[in-house]
Amino acid sequence: MYLAVKEVKPIDNYKLILTFENNEIKIFDMNPYLDKGIFQELKDENLFKAVRVSFDSIEWPNEADIDPETLYEDSISYSN
Repeated sequence: MYLAVKEVKPIDNYKLILTFENNEIKIFDMNPYLDKGIFQELKDENLFKAVRVSFDSIEWPNEADIDPETLYEDSISYSN
């Protein structure tokens, strides 16, 4: 089972603040992905910042997306 993403906010250094359906807030670092395939296009900060929630996950205008299970498992807890 995975938790759906309810909200996404891009921040500096190619990181995302994610809110999941259980209201847990976590940070996901996109840096390890930016040299791979379609994710290379996200080095364009304007494109990176255009991320949005799509169904249960996130997606960019170039159709790059990441599995919500990966987002949850590979992110760290966030407290502001």
